[in-house]
Amino acid sequence: MKIDRHWLKELPKTDLHVHLDGSIRPATLLELAREGKVDLGLSSEEEIREATQMGDGDRSLVRYLRAFMYTLPVMQWAEALERTAYELAIDAAEENVRLIEMRYSPLLHRERGMDFGEIISSVARGLDRAEKETGIIAGQILCGIRNMPPESSMELAQATLEYRDLGVVAFDLAGAEKDYPAKEHIESFYFVQNNNLNSTLHAGEAFGPASISQALHYCSAHRIGHGVRLGEDADLLRFVNDHRIPLEMCLTSNLDTGAVQDIRQHPFGKYLDLDLRVTLNTDNRLISDTTVTDEFELAAEAFDLSVEAIHTIVLNGFKSAFLPHARKSELVRNVVRELMQMGAPPEHRYSDQL
Repeated sequence: MKIDRHWLKELPKTDLHVHLDGSIRPATLLELAREGKVDLGLSSEEEIREATQMGDGDRSLVRYLRAFMYTLPVMQWAEALERTAYELAIDAAEENVRLIEMRYSPLLHRERGMDFGEIISSVARGLDRAEKETGIIAGQILCGIRNMPPESSMELAQATLEYRDLGVVAFDLAGAEKDYPAKEHIESFYFVQNNNLNSTLHAGEAFGPASISQALHYCSAHRIGHGVRLGEDADLLRFVNDHRIPLEMCLTSNLDTGAVQDIRQHPFGKYLDLDLRVTLNTDNRLISDTTVTDEFELAAEAFDLSVEAIHTIVLNGFKSAFLPHARKSELVRNVVRELMQMGAPPEHRYSDQL
């Protein structure tokens, strides 16, 4: 169904799965490269987009991950991290994203000698500034990396506890699923559980439902990043649905990485029909050249979404946020009232009168 884009942009929204290092503005990337004397071999925004975005060429996870070789080198000092975090939150607020949970791995930002505290504090300063200017609620999620030693994940799990007063809301495990099972990092998730912290886990994107099962039954993750392959195990799908485990779905990214070959093959529509708690997210705004509004527009057209279904997805995002219960309940109530006041987009209101 074609839905008015302006109406979609005005909807209150969330972005629960967005990587800081994959969402930098092209102009900022160039400026930071000059400031930090980083030779990217690129000299214009157009070249940046050609090097980092997927376009119509080979769509694969290998090519997708190649983009980070351009973004990470310019995010190795405090001012750069503060700026990129601030700009990402500002860009999100501009399209009426009310809550963003920005994830990254401090392990990948230490090339110029920063420690975890400096890295996390820099991101926090950027997010605090954006919150004061726009009112957006912004949190940090720290990512362990599957193909790195489990000891590294434990460091980040401990940092999730140590720096939660700086807005760190959860621990995540990212990276290649095949050959790097989540259960190898189980001690980190035990630490998270025993300290009453939140967790999410990339699973079921490039590997089958067994990866999701490990995320849930070994690591006790509270949310699943992607979960594209969940539908291949009907019993596991039922479990996820019964326990209202949110799925952080990223449609454009899944096309870009080859997780699905065609948007109409994506299980998002089926999951929504089954009443799973699906959410829509950007994953990497730069690399996938997307926004949350774009993701809603893509979903509405591909799966013929009704206004009611769009409202459900919006509310799923707010219900799935890593916020204290009282604050989240108030936020959800406010969003419900706002959705009722907005009503349907103009063409649907007209149709209702016929």
